[in-house]
Amino acid sequence: MEINEIQDEIIAEFSDFDDWMDRYQLLIDLGNEQAPLEEKYKTEDNLIEGCQSRVWLQADYVDGKIVFQAESDALIVKGIIALLIKVLSGHTPDEILEADLYFIDRIGLHEHLSPTRSNGLLSMVKQIRMYALAFKAKEEENEVSHN
Repeated sequence: MEINEIQDEIIAEFSDFDDWMDRYQLLIDLGNEQAPLEEKYKTEDNLIEGCQSRVWLQADYVDGKIVFQAESDALIVKGIIALLIKVLSGHTPDEILEADLYFIDRIGLHEHLSPTRSNGLLSMVKQIRMYALAFKAKEEENEVSHN
């Protein structure tokens, strides 16, 4: 599925709820549905800087696509990273780098998060894009060395 199709699906899912308490519950449920991150990935290297709560992000490069796994010790943050993974995991570095993450504003996430959580969200997006850049560079390096 395309990144924008997934975003539209998320927007539709959130638009079923008018009350933000229900939307927070949906976020928490999404976080709880996510498979727990293996202990071996809960390292300092995988911790995202700039988040108030602890968020670990593991990225693996599989067949030209990046597969993300993550976990957080805070329920809502775990839901937020689960949404980002749902949208971006399983896509190529280019698709991730070119993605316009409009669902964040459309579901009202920015305006309903505390400033510290909003900064954390930006840090998560930035970290995901950093991984995409790194894998893209590695990809190009491999192409050059094979030619």
